[in-house]
This record gives sequence, structure tokens and C-alpha cells, in this order.
Amino acid sequence: MVGLGPTLETPRLILRPHRLDDFEACLFLHNDPEAVRMIYRTPPTREESWQRMLRFVGHWALLGYGMLLVEERATGRAVGEVGLGDFHRGLGEDFDPFPEFAWMISSDVHGRGYATEAAQAMLGWMAVVHAPDRMVCIIDPDNGPSLRVAEKLGFHPFGKAGYKGKPIIKLRRLTAPH
Repeated sequence: MVGLGPTLETPRLILRPHRLDDFEACLFLHNDPEAVRMIYRTPPTREESWQRMLRFVGHWALLGYGMLLVEERATGRAVGEVGLGDFHRGLGEDFDPFPEFAWMISSDVHGRGYATEAAQAMLGWMAVVHAPDRMVCIIDPDNGPSLRVAEKLGFHPFGKAGYKGKPIIKLRRLTAPH
């Protein structure tokens, strides 16, 4: 079965919709302790990873945007996920109504610029297809690498909050003059 959503290509990466046969690769990614330590208190269970993948596909079906699997072009190996969602986090009117940008890259390829490369491709697609005035994201304040990626992508801090018992920084990216 072909997934919903676009296939985007960069010089080193292919971003594509999740497929049923991606589950084991996603489970591997979601259980990479270094890749998920700033996202979850503990890596998700098999059931939670399954629900996460279904949620990503559901975003495409209902909203016309969502998360994409990131494959390394040279190897065909899944190395991350990037995209947008509407996660209903309950973080306030300055956050919840806007598409939320997210990324996760496997720890064995950290430092290669894959997060920025994949995110720029996704942001370019979103700007053309949906052109939102604002996008948001949340990042753990101790996650220096993701904060640097967010800055490169044009996200700026605008507040702090707690989410699932962890402190987070709320960031926004304005795409139209306000």
C-alpha cells in the first residue's frame, strides 16, 4: 500500500510517507535511547510505536500534512522522521492552533546535518502547499543540538511550559508579516 503524503528528495535523503512494512524500522528508531531521550522519559513500547505510526498516517488523511520517514539515500536505511502534526498538547492558544514541526534523527547519524536537511525540505513543501502564517515546535531546554537546528530553520523561543512532567521551550516560526 502506498502511504499518504509527498515524497521529497534532497542530495542525501529521501523523505516519504510511512508504510506498513516500516514498522520494525520505526520501532528501532523509537528505541534509540540517544535519539529519543529528549522526547520521552523512556523509549515507547511496541504498542506505543505502532500507535505513533498510525497517528502519523492519520495526520495525512485528515489534515493533509504529517510526519515523513527519513531514509538515507545511499543506504535506503530509515534514519529518522520529520514533519508536522496537530498533537493537541494543551500548551495554550499561542501554540495549539498552529501546525507543530517535529524531527527525530537516529543517533548513529547525529552530527551529519540530516535533521536540518530533512527539515528544510519539509518546510519548503509546507510553505508551498499549505503556507501557514505560523508553525510551532517544542524542545527540551537541555537539547542543544535541536535548539541549533530550530534556529537554523527560523524558529525563535517565545515561552516556556511543562509537558508530561518535563520543562520545554515553545518556539515559533512566522512565515508571513505580522
